[in-house]
Amino acid sequence: MDYSLHTIILEIHKKEDKVSSQSKRLIDEAYEMTLYLQDLLFSVKEYVIKTGFINDAEEIEFFRTIKPQILGKLIYFNKVYRIETACPVSNGKMYYTYFSAQLANLKRDYIEHICNSDFYRYYRSGRTDRDHLYFKRGNINYYDGLNSIVFEIDPVFSTFYDYKTARIVANELLYTYLLTRINPDENPDLIVQKPESSKDIFWTDSKNALIELVYALYASGVISHGKIGIRKIGLMFQVLFSITLGDLHHAFHRMKTRSGSRTAFLDQLKFSLEEYMDKDL
Repeated sequence: MDYSLHTIILEIHKKEDKVSSQSKRLIDEAYEMTLYLQDLLFSVKEYVIKTGFINDAEEIEFFRTIKPQILGKLIYFNKVYRIETACPVSNGKMYYTYFSAQLANLKRDYIEHICNSDFYRYYRSGRTDRDHLYFKRGNINYYDGLNSIVFEIDPVFSTFYDYKTARIVANELLYTYLLTRINPDENPDLIVQKPESSKDIFWTDSKNALIELVYALYASGVISHGKIGIRKIGLMFQVLFSITLGDLHHAFHRMKTRSGSRTAFLDQLKFSLEEYMDKDL
């Protein structure tokens, strides 16, 4: 099996698209993705242990980029599942307080364990000069006073810093998810309250199709003269259609790497409209 960066990321994106297109509850999506990513990580581990790496560059790429993408999303979806299943209510002040507390916890963890570390500054700057120390196995320096999780890792399948990179990936996804949940720019209750007059209005295509439409409206500046942000436009559609779109920015970046047309839904809209016009002639 090909476990190159492109193949792995594409495989994960396809699974995310398939799960999100089924319009399941966020809890169900998170649970299914957690199981999928856990199995994928196990399969990749077996592959790596069996075949090894061709050279140092391949090993570094795997532990710097490929594994953190899988593990980071696994941490993210598992956390989303835990947060959603523990949510006390579906609206109101308790809802807002609950997700605000989750965001505060995330920020505290970020400050205490991530942003002040030398490794975080190294990773964020895009440097590669110490990759041979951070992302090659067998280079753990215990003099650094590492987190105790280092004693539980598999030295054949971890460099310790690939886990720290995965935490960075997961925290970025969680930050966007929690902001979407509490929506600090709007009335928090707006997230879950749907106008009575639109109770029978539902979105019946995939979530990715709706996200494509949201970005098209944002990019064209046709709503509020282009002065409204992408999250507010997304929130408007989430409320109208009683749907959770999740990480809009992440979904959009996936669209940019699509094979074939990157605007498949908009292309279909154009075709449908032209076909409808022809019928009216």
